[in-house]
Amino acid sequence: MRIAPRPLSTALQALTATLAPATTLARVQEIWEGAAGPAIASAAHPTAERDGILTVTCTAAVWAQELDLMADELVLGLNAALGDETIRELRCRTG
Repeated sequence: MRIAPRPLSTALQALTATLAPATTLARVQEIWEGAAGPAIASAAHPTAERDGILTVTCTAAVWAQELDLMADELVLGLNAALGDETIRELRCRTG
């Protein structure tokens, strides 16, 4: 017997997992804020991935430059969150 109703978030997470495409980009977008941090996530978004090269679109050129400098650290964090060595390189652009 259940004492309290289950949170809606539990059902939504299960539904979202079935709807999300099983691509590297989708996986990166899902973990982006946790791996990059909220400040970076508010100014930059993963927009493409091909052969391990992740393209991140930034709101300003200064963010693109900053992420270029942090690329090695971000790639390590993303791969740790993904649980494999999927991302090899980060390319930043403004959009």
